[in-house]
Amino acid sequence: MPRPTPADGLRFAFGTLTVIPVRVHRWDRDAARTGMLCAPLAGLAVGVGAAAAGSALTVLGAGPLLAAVAAVAVPAAATRGLHLDGLADTADGLGSGKPADDALRVMKQSDIGPFGVITLVLVLLAQVAALAGLYDKSWLHGAAGTVVAAVTARLALTLAARRNVPAARPEGLGAAVAGTVPGPAAAAVLAVATTAAAAAGAPDGPYGAVRGAAAVVLGCAVAELLLRHCLRRFGGVTGDVFGGLAETAATTALLVLSLGQHAQ
Repeated sequence: MPRPTPADGLRFAFGTLTVIPVRVHRWDRDAARTGMLCAPLAGLAVGVGAAAAGSALTVLGAGPLLAAVAAVAVPAAATRGLHLDGLADTADGLGSGKPADDALRVMKQSDIGPFGVITLVLVLLAQVAALAGLYDKSWLHGAAGTVVAAVTARLALTLAARRNVPAARPEGLGAAVAGTVPGPAAAAVLAVATTAAAAAGAPDGPYGAVRGAAAVVLGCAVAELLLRHCLRRFGGVTGDVFGGLAETAATTALLVLSLGQHAQ
């Protein structure tokens, strides 16, 4: 089979990580590798849509809180809530305290347990609060924060799909993409995203550039800590874990950007 083209990778990324209607022609692991390297671009598209919603409300006279709610709602809708569902299921699996096989069964159940509910509420509140602070400063700061968070969320997936990370199950999206991305390629995507975030913050001066870069790096670092904990507990990654990593990275990035704004 020929090597996947960049178009194959983009179709895979948008077809699996967003509700944007694209026709995915290849589902093999070579296409998954290219797709996961393109994941931050899917995040960029979602982030731009979310930023447009939040900024439009701001321009129309809505307060920063309502703009923040819209900016959080769009990514949830753009993924059919799969990342949030994955976050809740991962929290239930980790919180169960059961051995790996039993914890994975807990995660596959259709209902959400108390750990999942609490985690969802706290994460969504943190995201809305952080974005409200950014939109309170200006629509531009809110929009930039929304985009950086969305890109960081999908960048965490690229890093989690690197070759030394196994799948916890032989089936599902986690198994399809786990271990497909070469480490150097993942590091290169991280460098590009960090540089872009620094450039986005540059209008605020050197501190803004550092803050933008730190949001990406720290978002991915916290997601990496969660990933390693999941590897110890579950023996590998699942689609739910990927969703949990995305929401963790996005929330951390927003908190870094928000705290940095208030520090000025």
